[in-house]
Amino acid sequence: MKEYKVLTQKDKWFSGKFDPQKLQDALNSYAQQGWRLVTCATADIPALGTSRQEFVAVMERDL
Repeated sequence: MKEYKVLTQKDKWFSGKFDPQKLQDALNSYAQQGWRLVTCATADIPALGTSRQEFVAVMERDL
């Protein structure tokens, strides 16, 4: 059985702002806890008459 985690810019690691170094730090930290990156993408999020892109990463680990 698997457990999944979704990492976005709203995660504690980013403080609301995407930073590649912070992403690397986050992925390495989660890897130490047994998480594995499955996929990542950007998602268009509607925002007050416009949209913004948000980074999304999906991770998994065995239970």
